[in-house]
Amino acid sequence: MNSKRREFLLAGTAALLLPKTSQSTSNSYGIAGQQAPELKVGQWIDGSGKPTIFKLAEHKGKFVFMEFWQAWCPGCHSHGFPSLKKISDEFKDSRHFVSIAIQTTFEGFSINNAQQMRAIQMRYDLDMIFGHDEGSEEKPPYTMRSYRSGGTPWAVLISPDGKVLYNDFSISPDSAIAFLKKAIAKLA
Repeated sequence: MNSKRREFLLAGTAALLLPKTSQSTSNSYGIAGQQAPELKVGQWIDGSGKPTIFKLAEHKGKFVFMEFWQAWCPGCHSHGFPSLKKISDEFKDSRHFVSIAIQTTFEGFSINNAQQMRAIQMRYDLDMIFGHDEGSEEKPPYTMRSYRSGGTPWAVLISPDGKVLYNDFSISPDSAIAFLKKAIAKLA
């Protein structure tokens, strides 16, 4: 299959990842179909809370699933973290998949701080890299601006060739898992 057709099919299939109760966000949000920008996050920790780094460029050839969140975000707790956990656990042993979580702080700076990363990892048993990208009252964090997210929670799925397949407030974990199983099987 040629690469243009493969891209078209992946992007079309990714649209199915929206929950049935959700409607797609307007075109003013997200960058689906575009090359994923490299992340510029101020602080990273690994799954055990130790400082680390994460570069998208080092994960070419893999699907990358990212969840943007804030500690005080009710939607993050009701569906963002549970979806992240379900999808991540399903593919934790896959060499073709990686998931990360990034706190994109754009408000509530005293509560949505870097110390929340480890607390959230432990609360939801998320053994993965977490980042903290803090904006300011004048300017949202780089991650939100570069991915044109609409807030939190915000789910992003990046293809092995580095293109954004999906981004929206919510993702259907069951649909995402079904999609990824088929797509990863083709990579193996």
